[in-house]
Amino acid sequence: MNYTHWKSAWLTLFLAIFTLATHAQLINPVHFSVQQKQISPTEVDLVFTGKIDAGWHVYSTGLPSDGPISASLAVDKAVGVQKVGKLQARGKEINTFDKLFEMNLRYFEHAVTFVQKFKITGKTYDVKGYLEYGACNDQNCLPPTQVDYHIKGNGPAEAPEATDVAATALASQAKADSVGKVGIPDSAKTDTTQMAASSSDVKAELWKPVVKELKILNGDTLSRSWFYIFLMGFVGGLLALFTPCVWPIIPMTVSFFLKRAGDRSRGVFDAVLYGVSIIVIYLSLGLIITGLFGASSLNTLATDAGFNIFFFLMLVVFALSFFGWFELTLPASWTNSVDSKASRTSGLLSIFLMAFTLALVSFSCTGPIIGFLLVEVSNAENILGPAIGMFGFALALALPFTLFALFPTWLKKVPKSGGWMNIIKVSLGFIELAFSLKFFSTADMAYGWHLLDREVFLSLWIVIFGLLGLYLIGKLKFPHDDPSSHAMPVPCIMLGLVSLAFSVYMIPGLWGAPLKAVSAFAPPMMTQDFNLYHNEVRAQYTNYEEGMAAAAAQRKPVLIDFTGFGCTNCREMEAAVWTNPLVADKLKNDYVLISLYVDDRKPLAEPMEVVENGKKRTLRTVGEKWSYLQRSKFGANVQPFYVLLDTKGMPLTKSYSYDKNVSHYLDFLNKGLDEARKKEK
Repeated sequence: MNYTHWKSAWLTLFLAIFTLATHAQLINPVHFSVQQKQISPTEVDLVFTGKIDAGWHVYSTGLPSDGPISASLAVDKAVGVQKVGKLQARGKEINTFDKLFEMNLRYFEHAVTFVQKFKITGKTYDVKGYLEYGACNDQNCLPPTQVDYHIKGNGPAEAPEATDVAATALASQAKADSVGKVGIPDSAKTDTTQMAASSSDVKAELWKPVVKELKILNGDTLSRSWFYIFLMGFVGGLLALFTPCVWPIIPMTVSFFLKRAGDRSRGVFDAVLYGVSIIVIYLSLGLIITGLFGASSLNTLATDAGFNIFFFLMLVVFALSFFGWFELTLPASWTNSVDSKASRTSGLLSIFLMAFTLALVSFSCTGPIIGFLLVEVSNAENILGPAIGMFGFALALALPFTLFALFPTWLKKVPKSGGWMNIIKVSLGFIELAFSLKFFSTADMAYGWHLLDREVFLSLWIVIFGLLGLYLIGKLKFPHDDPSSHAMPVPCIMLGLVSLAFSVYMIPGLWGAPLKAVSAFAPPMMTQDFNLYHNEVRAQYTNYEEGMAAAAAQRKPVLIDFTGFGCTNCREMEAAVWTNPLVADKLKNDYVLISLYVDDRKPLAEPMEVVENGKKRTLRTVGEKWSYLQRSKFGANVQPFYVLLDTKGMPLTKSYSYDKNVSHYLDFLNKGLDEARKKEK
């Protein structure tokens, strides 16, 4: 590839990253095409063909009234036709019981087709309206989304002249076909026709877009995410160093370079090149994975139930390998071939091949760590996650070869190989086994198996970390442990006590204790059958202008909660995060909480005319108004979506979406309070 091609490739990658970064919040995971099929002179089918991105699903027609958004057809204009029957859904429909809604939900993945039949009653026909549907993935939901349609054509020549069919009659029929949403609970109802007593200038200020300001605040997330992934990889590399496959090789390799070169400066140079070669090899692995899966597929795969099962099985296999049941090794022919080529060559190629040999020989120890790292970065919303993680891993792995070459006297002080390295391997096996359950839990909730509800998950973690603690204090042995070692080192005993204490800490969770330390990994609280803990939080306001007026009067910051009656993930956040006592206290006492339901079907007192993307739109329902507010002011269209504002409608800190980690949510709330206090001063 010449320079021009490389330049073009990097420019394309940069533009892709820039596009993803600037449009990260406004997403469009479902793509519909509309066509008409006249199946006879007197019948025509209106067909909506949808392609659904991986990890997302679109709900079917006719769901119960208190469930998610059903697909439905609205008719604004009907000339020369009569609607026949209800909207039909076609495709591979998935029917599963949802514990949160306590009902069977039906939805489609990958593809769906909706068909509405019309009878042609005139010489010509003209029909106009929209399809409305709801879509969710494992983290977010879209507001009720509309697909406009407008079809026209000719009917039988002998038919009478086309006459207008009362749009209201067809609309009421469509409304009967689609199941309306339940209203806001009485305890949270507000009169949406009443507006806060404020001037038009104040209202305009409250609706002023803050997309740029929010992007600047959210910009720190990328750098923190990069640092977190790099740090995770670096720690993984350090752990790999202290395994039996790598540690014994370090002094032999450094001594070889120092003796072969003849002079110390040349030996140091070769050792540095050896370390750089290790970095290049593992960094290339990360870039290859990014290239194979593309810019966003890793994160999409992380939310896919099938791949979560694959991750679960992979980590279990890695754990069993670390326990000593079997060795994960690459074919010996690969190692022998690379090793022989390294011995026959010289210069830079020889050093690179030696580094490649290390990567192959140490695979039985480094493979599980690399696999665990790549699985974890697949959950990070960062397209370069694998490359950044592999760079951190390789840097930690390469540093000792360079440092010991620069300071060879250090080699005399390093601990010798021994049973302590096996202790590290077995401990890593317990950790990988524990984290594998996180991925099985994701698949379990997606398929509705209810095999790994919260109490089952916690029970398994209590056992796993209890056994780890017993192993570290010497009360549990594996066949490949050093039989001559009767007493465990003091650091191991201390870590064992920590692991046992962690197991005891999780026991109250079996009765519903929040367990903030594991809330990011355990299934949500609503999956637990036996729960003695209740601390529900309800919003004080469900109207934006009224809530902002109250905040100004009380001189409190605002938490805007963009939610929906049919948003499963919103209910999970409320059940798993808002019930935490510390979170509940802040929501009730330190903030004015405003929940805006984007699927609220109550009609507005007066329709709102707005211009969006250069086109005029009419907002007719309360939900459409709040959905437009979210898009126009904050540049987002998924739920749950949380943003902290001052009394003038300006963001205080970065936005927050679906993340059930209670400590993260508390940090989010605390930062907002800090910024509000600074502005007040």
